[in-house]
Amino acid sequence: MRGFLASSIGVTCAAALALPLTPPAVAATARPALGAEVATSARTVATSVPAVAMSAPVATADGSAVRRTDAEPSVSGSTQSLPLAPLTHDRTVDPSTEQGLPQQDVRPFSLVGVIWDDPNAELHGRVQVRTRAVGTGIWSGWQDVETHNAEHAADPGTAEGTSARVRGSTAPLWVGESDGVEVRVTAAVAEGRSEKTPPGAGDSAPPSDTGVVSPLPAGLRLELVDPGDPAPAPEDPDGTSRPGSLTAETGETAEALGASGAATAASAVNAELAPLGATEIPELGRAETERELLALRGSELTQEQRAKPHIGPRPRVVTRRGWGANESWREKQFTYTKKVKAAFVHHTATGTKYSCSQVPSLIRGIYRYHVKSMGWRDLGYNFLVDKCGNIYEGRAGGAAKPVLGAHTRGFNSNSMGIAVLGSYGSAKPSGAAVRGIARLTAWKLGLFGVNPRAKTYLKSGGGNLYRKGKNVRLNTISGHRDGFSTACPGLQLYRKLGTARAAAARYQGR
Repeated sequence: MRGFLASSIGVTCAAALALPLTPPAVAATARPALGAEVATSARTVATSVPAVAMSAPVATADGSAVRRTDAEPSVSGSTQSLPLAPLTHDRTVDPSTEQGLPQQDVRPFSLVGVIWDDPNAELHGRVQVRTRAVGTGIWSGWQDVETHNAEHAADPGTAEGTSARVRGSTAPLWVGESDGVEVRVTAAVAEGRSEKTPPGAGDSAPPSDTGVVSPLPAGLRLELVDPGDPAPAPEDPDGTSRPGSLTAETGETAEALGASGAATAASAVNAELAPLGATEIPELGRAETERELLALRGSELTQEQRAKPHIGPRPRVVTRRGWGANESWREKQFTYTKKVKAAFVHHTATGTKYSCSQVPSLIRGIYRYHVKSMGWRDLGYNFLVDKCGNIYEGRAGGAAKPVLGAHTRGFNSNSMGIAVLGSYGSAKPSGAAVRGIARLTAWKLGLFGVNPRAKTYLKSGGGNLYRKGKNVRLNTISGHRDGFSTACPGLQLYRKLGTARAAAARYQGR
């Protein structure tokens, strides 16, 4: 798979290729297209040394003033990173057991999460937020943020997993466009105190003497993410400026040029599936898919596989260009594993309060949170599926290639991660979402000769269920909890994986 690695020469050459002047139309309802969100006026992006825009100071609970940082032009989105503080001045309350922020005004954002310094530290407790909706000014009730997120990560000991940029984090929560926030983080008590009603923002009652409190991680910060607009399309080689592109008059910078090259490279790795710059990889019929399989992987197929290929028709996939990824955020080089032997299904735990037309913004928010807040090299999942059954390209490197993700700690090698947008502990996934999983796995697993109803062996990279180096027998379509002790992908979604396996096998003609 070394041939998959993009060289600097290849990227430079690819940048010279012409992009289509107009993104292809994306038809049908519930199919978000870039055209609805693409910037229609030229905007300047950050320079190669990011300019940190400073807003007015924000008062914290202890009376100190902090400033919101990492604010970029809205075309790129922004992250307001606010340090948490004790919620009471009572010195009898240990500041490591309860922190937060009082109700306050902030710049608009749509996605929230909490991060901390040590990626190996866990937050044992409860994180809750309230937000104020833009337009109506109505405050939401308290919403829980999923605190167990370390299992969605690169494998232990890998370059991505041990990077100094990586931080501990909760899962992100989608709250919709908001301009006010309040947060409280309460440490768990092992015994001696009921957690049915967590302490409120002004509760100064110390924990029971009989309880054992797990201290909160150091360096807690609230991340408020504005997904921004879709990244502007690169300028055409003939000098013609496309809508939303940058020109010399708008202060085009080295970073903007780098982003243009990265966007071209991210599209070029799908050149066998769709035109350069395409916002979607179109679906194919069975016969067309089988011919494509022979073209892509013919030399690796057995005579039997050539005579009767088992692969599902290629589904429509919205590309990174389609959901508006800013390719300057991620690391430039693509990383690959040897093959795809299994698919791990996840839920994003971002809540189910989203419409399918909002999904491009939601994915841009998750992407920004993964890279800018959590310190990952790129979006962790290989693919995402929304409640309408739409499929989205995740980590860059090519939809048909074995891209190495950061989704199932200990089992990222020789697998792919599919995240269904939403939270499915108690909510049932839609039939469309389950069909999306089935169609995607029928095609992608079929590219590597894998039966969706079979089992396979994967070697553990280390985790809380299997020691490093252990060969583990798993379903070729597994839930995240099959490889790591976690609630993901939620009980209700996990119960549907049998349905997805059976449907995927039918799509493959088995």
